[in-house]
Amino acid sequence: MDLIHFRMVMPRALTQPAVDLLTSDDRVLNLVVVKSARVPDGDALECDVMKGAANGVLGALRELGVDRTGSIAVDGVEVMFSRRAEQIEADQPSALVHVPLWATVEAHIRSEGTYLPSFYLFLVIAGLIGSVGIMTNSQILIVAAMVVGPEYGAITSVALGLDRGNRRRVRDGLRALTVGFLLAIVVTLGFAALARGAHLQSKAFELGLRPVSHLIDTPDFFSVVVAFLAGVVGIVSLTEARGSALLGVFISVTTIPAASDIAVSVAFADWHQAWGSLLQLLLNVVVLIVVGVLTLRLQRRLWRRATRHAAAKPRD
Repeated sequence: MDLIHFRMVMPRALTQPAVDLLTSDDRVLNLVVVKSARVPDGDALECDVMKGAANGVLGALRELGVDRTGSIAVDGVEVMFSRRAEQIEADQPSALVHVPLWATVEAHIRSEGTYLPSFYLFLVIAGLIGSVGIMTNSQILIVAAMVVGPEYGAITSVALGLDRGNRRRVRDGLRALTVGFLLAIVVTLGFAALARGAHLQSKAFELGLRPVSHLIDTPDFFSVVVAFLAGVVGIVSLTEARGSALLGVFISVTTIPAASDIAVSVAFADWHQAWGSLLQLLLNVVVLIVVGVLTLRLQRRLWRRATRHAAAKPRD
């Protein structure tokens, strides 16, 4: 059962209009009104809303000015036992039951666009793990580096910024990606140079047998296809809160491994591989951003059309 829980605090003058709004929709359940303990002339309202109605309810509450004069908190409801809710859900078309709450989707993407020191730390650590994977020809370590890397959050934040015309978000995201990858490359370069000086690289790598590195530094048609598909899956998984699919995106796109390979290739004076890895890195980041913007816009359009069609369809 897909339900969203709303918690609101508002001036008392807005309480009755908000109650009228919420009670007019039969997909709003469990409405409770209590006097606010923190706002002398205010009330607190709580209710559960069927997910398909959440976009409309939230928009109407914001039109009333609840978010400007008070606050609206939104949470997902993990489990609720209610015969009435089950009946209402059963009577609704699928498109009206499962439509995403776009405000929470965008809030999640924006939260990933906060670049704390840990963002850069994780990029550096991921770069180091990736370099070990390259020098030892270990695909497992390459996958581990992909999972540790936090760059996809910045990429989706840039995509959202472009979609919404938010220049500051785009600028901050691109700056974080640029600084983060450069920092990861510089630190990884130092590590790879030390490993080369101490002859710690694998024998096969030293002899030029570098299958892992070859996969990373050879951008081609398939690189574009994988980045395109991963970009679509990444945005859809964020929209529908599918964590397992999002994890698959992390381990399918060659961003952190490419940064690691740039550093390792420079440390071993292999300029051809360094150039190929740089192209791979730029290619993947650009494709992910562009596909992210297009997927966000297409999803909104498709869901809007589906909900309009479902709402217009006569019910039995």
